[in-house]
Amino acid sequence: MKLQPDNSKPLAETALDRAADLRREPARQWTALSDKVVLYGAVSLGAVIGGVLRALASNGTLALLGPGFPWGTFLVNVLGSFVIGFFATLTGPDGRVFASTRQRQFVMTGICGGFTTFSVFSLETIRLAQEGKLAASVLNIGISIIGWFGAVWLGHLLALRMNRLKGS
Repeated sequence: MKLQPDNSKPLAETALDRAADLRREPARQWTALSDKVVLYGAVSLGAVIGGVLRALASNGTLALLGPGFPWGTFLVNVLGSFVIGFFATLTGPDGRVFASTRQRQFVMTGICGGFTTFSVFSLETIRLAQEGKLAASVLNIGISIIGWFGAVWLGHLLALRMNRLKGS
């Protein structure tokens, strides 16, 4: 049997290896596709959960505080910001809790993405301005941005503190 120019393997073995690789390729492609389907399924399920929780929180806040100011949207965005800051830090590379990429996407992209709502915030802010409630519109922007970043920061700090705790 002739050797390849680099003298590493006989040519027949190389051809057999290539043929075997070609036979394995559909399985690799199927595995990659099924991994993506499961990931997107997890994100979708998380978004459904987050969306339902958002509706419950918004409607509950509206029932408690009335329609004068969009407190429901403010509440879900602050709470969602806290959760994403906390979870991202707790499950990050230096975090105390291991979470797979799929689990992190389920919570952070799915649940938090479905729960929080920048689009509704924007619409409510514009409506306040259109109704002549310019001060409320500006207040909504100010407290929302401060609240969201403050909540992410607090969630991050709390998870950092938990990450430093000694394991049992």
